[in-house]
Amino acid sequence: MLLDNVFPPIPSELVMPLAGFVSARGQTSFVGVVISGTAGSLAGALIWYGVGRRLGHERLLRFAARHGRWLTLSPAEVERASAWFVRHGGGAVFLGRMIPGVRSLISVPAGVAGMPLVPFLAYSTMGSAIWTGLLATAGYRLGADYRAVAGFIEPIGNGVLILALALYLYRVLTFNRRAGVQG
Repeated sequence: MLLDNVFPPIPSELVMPLAGFVSARGQTSFVGVVISGTAGSLAGALIWYGVGRRLGHERLLRFAARHGRWLTLSPAEVERASAWFVRHGGGAVFLGRMIPGVRSLISVPAGVAGMPLVPFLAYSTMGSAIWTGLLATAGYRLGADYRAVAGFIEPIGNGVLILALALYLYRVLTFNRRAGVQG
C-alpha cells in the first residue's frame, strides 16, 4: 500500500483484495490486513504531504508564474485553490483517500496549504481505513474470485486518470499566460 501511494501504477485494487483472500484462507488476520494496509497507505500519504509542505504556497505561486501553462495553474488559480482547500481540506482529504487516481495526489495540496499534520493524519487514516477495509472485505468474501474486485474498480480508476489527462491537455492547450485563465 505504501508503493500504491508513492507509485500509483501498483493498484490497491489488486493488493488489498488479495490480502483479504489470504485472510479468508486463514493465513493471516483480517484485522491485521486492514491495519497494515492502512499503515502503508498513511506512510505513502506522508511522503506526498511532505513534498507539498516542502514545496509550500509561496514557491508554488512563483512556479505558477513561471511555468503556469505546464502546471495549468495561474498564480490567481493557486490562490483560489488554496482558499478552497482551507475551507474543505479535511473533507477533501477524507474523500480523496477513497478515490482511485486521487488517493495519492490529495496529500500534496494538503501539504502545500499547510494543513496541520494531526488533522491530515486523522482524515487520511479514516479515508484509508475505509478504502482498505472495503477492498480487503471484497477479497475476503469473493475468495478465489478476488480478481473480480479489480475488474470492477480498475476501469473506474483508469477512467478517472484518462479524464484527468484529457483535462490537463485541454488546459495546457488553452492556457492564456497573461490572463491566467483558459482562452
